[in-house]
Amino acid sequence: MPTDLLGREYETFPAPDSLDRHGPARIIAMCNQKGGVGKTTSSINIAGALCNYGRRVLIVDFDPQGAASVGLGINANAVDDTIYTALFSPAMDPHVVVQHTRFPGLDIIPANIDLSAAEVQLVTEVGREQVLAGVLRPLRDEYDLIIVDCQPSLGLLTVNALTAADGVIIPVAAEFFALRGVALLMQSIEKVKTRINPSLEVDGVLVTMYTRTLHSEEVMTRIYEAFQEKVFHTVITRSIKLPDATIAAAPITMYAPQHKTAKEYREVAREMVARGVVA
Repeated sequence: MPTDLLGREYETFPAPDSLDRHGPARIIAMCNQKGGVGKTTSSINIAGALCNYGRRVLIVDFDPQGAASVGLGINANAVDDTIYTALFSPAMDPHVVVQHTRFPGLDIIPANIDLSAAEVQLVTEVGREQVLAGVLRPLRDEYDLIIVDCQPSLGLLTVNALTAADGVIIPVAAEFFALRGVALLMQSIEKVKTRINPSLEVDGVLVTMYTRTLHSEEVMTRIYEAFQEKVFHTVITRSIKLPDATIAAAPITMYAPQHKTAKEYREVAREMVARGVVA
């Protein structure tokens, strides 16, 4: 039987069967307050892999930098409405802000620098932690998965994402400094779970930027000690092909489907289906 990098035994996760119908979507917050750990890259590539398996996926770009929008070929500065518009226009149909990408089954709600003002504006909103949940509610029946790509912070935007979400995936780079803030993130998740969203759970911890070094292996061991079976069996290795896919504004599963990293993200998608994280 195959083993993962931690020596855990697992059967290769099978390619999931196609679906007869879509929805209601499970909402996942892709979350880590440390930047540069692969949140946006993982959001785009997990979505792309799931679309390859016939799932319908919506990415919500919830970062003022708008990296997910750019990464899927959407110029958020050229569209009339973004996630910021939807947050503060309660009467707006959220379908208006959904942008279809050139990849079948993969849509995105874009973001731009306007979203940076939302943190301050939300403070005075009624039910300020639940604004995003209200935006996403009318969209759930049309998708199998909604991924909220969070900004690297634990502010009110991230709390909104955690309140709207059914689960959290935490990307963690296989580097010592990437581990330091995860405890703070877990405290925030627990507070939201206790006070606002009792059904919230950690769906998995995804190790990214792995290299075959003693340092990476030691970090892997520490991550496993902290999260046990929550750690995905599949590890995303560091690859120069990922920036190429970003420049091409495409998931690597579609830009270079035979590349090792594309296969890793497909394996993550299969594991998510096998775990019941997505239908």
